[in-house]
Amino acid sequence: METCTSGSEGGKGQRCPRPTRLMHKNPTVVEECQRIINKWLNDIGLELKPSKTKITHTFDGFDFLGFNIRQYNVGKHQSKQGFKTIIKPSKKSIKEYYERLETEINKHRAAPQATLIGKLTPIIRGWCNYYSSVCSKETYSKMDYLLWNKLQRWGYRRHPNKSKTWVNKKYWGTKVEKTKEPWDAPKIDNWVFMTKEENYLPKHAKTKIVRHVKVKDTRSPFDGNLIYWNTRMQKHPEMTSQKGRLLKRQKGVCAHCGLTFRDGDLMEKHHIIPRSLGGNDSDKNSELLHLHCHDIKHGKKIDSSELDTNPF
Repeated sequence: METCTSGSEGGKGQRCPRPTRLMHKNPTVVEECQRIINKWLNDIGLELKPSKTKITHTFDGFDFLGFNIRQYNVGKHQSKQGFKTIIKPSKKSIKEYYERLETEINKHRAAPQATLIGKLTPIIRGWCNYYSSVCSKETYSKMDYLLWNKLQRWGYRRHPNKSKTWVNKKYWGTKVEKTKEPWDAPKIDNWVFMTKEENYLPKHAKTKIVRHVKVKDTRSPFDGNLIYWNTRMQKHPEMTSQKGRLLKRQKGVCAHCGLTFRDGDLMEKHHIIPRSLGGNDSDKNSELLHLHCHDIKHGKKIDSSELDTNPF
């Protein structure tokens, strides 16, 4: 069952907190849970939003936070249970993402190629990283094809009096990827949207799929096993490599309040010597703080003389 609450106290309209899922093998139990939740919410002036609440079977699938979760029947040789759970980007998420790319390309019809690449790159990387722990390879390839078509039309529109071959040679090139071992043959990637200075647009399909490791059945964020949970946070797909290094260096502890980072805590990188005073973005000049600790630290006035005597 998918749920979302709404209320109208004070005439402020609806509010929808984080979506919630209830799962049980018996549909009667789910229906009874819905009745109990409705009664409890009514006592505090809230209700389950009908358009956001539905009961569905896992074989029909459902969308959750941009993912489509569905079970498929498979042969007994593929799964002992007779079905397989597939999680992939939802159709709504894919549509919204492509529309965002289209909007960005249309806004930069007359902009230089390097500017367009600079606008699209963070969008592509962020979206791909979000879905890098599920079955996304097929979706990535599809998005590369759609984006390739859109960028080709972008190029043809800019040069209506030139041939398609001329446009393709101007905006598309071949990128030679470095190999891990010197004796391996170099990987050649054709049809890369790139400038002459080799500033290129990343491809969706190049994103590495890193399977999500399930939490052990006996583990809990409140069980006190800080090493286990800090290690999981370091490997989170949305955790940047630098934040992961800082988390490991600080042994999972906030550099400001000294409390341990918990699963779900908002983290912010802090520059010890502010960049406005000449500080750089290196690990040595960075530390990891809770988001609210970062706000507190920046709320204080910075004494530059103190930084000169004790920068770290």
